[in-house]
Amino acid sequence: MLKRLFLALLLGIMPTAFSLSLQAAEMAVASQSQAVNINSADAKTLAQNLNGVGKSRAEEIVRYREAYGPFYSVDDLLEVRGVGKSIVDNNRDRIILE
Repeated sequence: MLKRLFLALLLGIMPTAFSLSLQAAEMAVASQSQAVNINSADAKTLAQNLNGVGKSRAEEIVRYREAYGPFYSVDDLLEVRGVGKSIVDNNRDRIILE
């Protein structure tokens, strides 16, 4: 009887554990797909993938990049008008510099 109970519990838990690991994998893939290269992305891509960055702020990032050249660190974004420390910190893991 104990063996049947254990088997029933195991079978009931396994789908849940598998579902949770699948969700974690999907979140990791989604996180990677949201990464954006701030040295090559257009304004639309920046606005879609960076938290707190809308159309006008994204256009300002592109204007700054075109005027001053590529960004060498994520913190260089602080030089862009309208981009503050919270925006940089909230997007640090999404930004690629290439």
